[in-house]
Amino acid sequence: MFEAFSLSRVSTGEAELRVRHGGSGPPLLLLHGHPQTHMMWGKIADDLARDFTVIAPDLRGYGRSSKPPTSADHAPYSKRAMARDQIALMNHFGFGRFAVAGHDRGGRVAYRLALDHPDAVTRLAVLDILPTAEHFARTDMAFAMGYWHWFFLAQPHPVPERLIAADPELFYFRNGTAFFAPQAIADYREAIRDPATVHAMCEDYRAGIGIDRALDEADRGRTRIACPLLALWGSKGPIGRWYPDMEAIWREWADDVTARAVPSGHYLAEEAPEETLAALRDFFLKG
Repeated sequence: MFEAFSLSRVSTGEAELRVRHGGSGPPLLLLHGHPQTHMMWGKIADDLARDFTVIAPDLRGYGRSSKPPTSADHAPYSKRAMARDQIALMNHFGFGRFAVAGHDRGGRVAYRLALDHPDAVTRLAVLDILPTAEHFARTDMAFAMGYWHWFFLAQPHPVPERLIAADPELFYFRNGTAFFAPQAIADYREAIRDPATVHAMCEDYRAGIGIDRALDEADRGRTRIACPLLALWGSKGPIGRWYPDMEAIWREWADDVTARAVPSGHYLAEEAPEETLAALRDFFLKG
């Protein structure tokens, strides 16, 4: 995994990110989900690096990236703040324009990046998500029960942090870890055992129900994603069942949309790496 990649730390001015970078060709930024780190891309990063300069950071608050102090409105953990990190990161490597793929929480950073910085993002892939505001607008019993952690993690400090600390392995990996690569799951386990990381991840979800949702609502029907967008989701997971109109929903946010399911659960790049790689390569090589 990550053969011939370099591992470094990069200051964005607001945070310090752990980042792996390697390969050659057009720049491609990869953003991970919760409660993961950049290691989630390990099964496909080497193949992507044959065609792209791949840059894969830990999001602020996650993994071994820094944990900026929070605020009453949780803005330091908003996707807008995380998107600013990515602009600074890519500028550090000399890229003012780049493609981006994001899974789960990283997908939310990725589409916010495209909305806030349209001149920077050439192509956008989002994995197993809808815009945050769309999830909340469609909340029903199935979503509330299936994604109950959204509402639990967003509870005021310190309740979720203390409850998770009692058994982080049970909370985060109760559904099993068989599809995670050994190097990746070791990195995830280190992260979830760090109280500061758990707190930062809760702050991410607190921002999600507040400032992130408000930013989406402000953009709904007014600001559109200008670049081509690929929406992927796992056919074995709940997203496709809950939202059979995935493509139509994303077309409310972008004009140029390609949408397809991958034979996977939620963790596309780790459960179905070959299919996910093929979809991403095909899409990004068109850029």
